[in-house]
Amino acid sequence: MKIGRGTVVLVELNPTIGYQRKGVRPCVIVSDPEVTADQRFPLLCVVPITGTAGEGALYPPLAPGRSGLMKPSFALVDHLRSIDKRRLRHVFRRITQAELEAIDAGLCLYLGLDPSAVDFSRT
Repeated sequence: MKIGRGTVVLVELNPTIGYQRKGVRPCVIVSDPEVTADQRFPLLCVVPITGTAGEGALYPPLAPGRSGLMKPSFALVDHLRSIDKRRLRHVFRRITQAELEAIDAGLCLYLGLDPSAVDFSRT
């Protein structure tokens, strides 16, 4: 299964512990599709989405419409998570390139990566 970065998917996140996002909710795939398409790697890396506004680079806004989102939403970069592909319930469409770049900037901040060393052209 090959799904591109920036694709919105509906994911079953349960079971969870503590502050982890739970339930069935939309998420944005942020893992490399060339890696995750390989059956030896049955995991995808996702960022959950919420309708509750957040502040700062870790909560970039996502617009409804083209991606399949029904209302203004926010990516929860600080809830980055690897999931088994069997947790996927539905695949929607991609967010915009600008929205994915905002998530990537949040990921660089959250993971302590140097943004100048990241090749964003592969998305």
